[in-house]
Amino acid sequence: MNPIAIDIRPAREADTAQILEFIRALARYERLEHEVLATEAQLRETLFGARPYAEVLIASAADEPVGFALFFHNYSTFMGQPGLYLEDLYVKEHLRGQGIGRQLLCRLARLAIERRCARLEWAVLEWNAPSIAFYRNLGARPLEDWRTFRLTGAALEQLGA
Repeated sequence: MNPIAIDIRPAREADTAQILEFIRALARYERLEHEVLATEAQLRETLFGARPYAEVLIASAADEPVGFALFFHNYSTFMGQPGLYLEDLYVKEHLRGQGIGRQLLCRLARLAIERRCARLEWAVLEWNAPSIAFYRNLGARPLEDWRTFRLTGAALEQLGA
């Protein structure tokens, strides 16, 4: 199947409600909607405020937003170079398989190269076989020897106290 024609552009503050809608849709797909606490005000501040913490690309087809990628810089001390970390990639369900996710990842790869990043990384849920197959088809490989750890809530507060 040929990819559909899409436009990919950096998100603007006016896209905040759409970004939150995409985040909620992704959370539903990942069976994690109950964990979404983000608000439009928080996204506006953290994505478009005085110190943006992440960036967003919006994919549109015929002026309709159809997907997004939210990413930020990380850093490899071993390589001495920045990297890009893809936090969220989402394409509307009825449009999957038409090349939109691939086009978003291609744009991110170009950004990584332009910004002299050493790598582009992301995480995927173990049960998400369609996404794993898609990523493998692009040439991405899982980091089998690594485990992700996370501190949140009370544990984070306790450690930071």
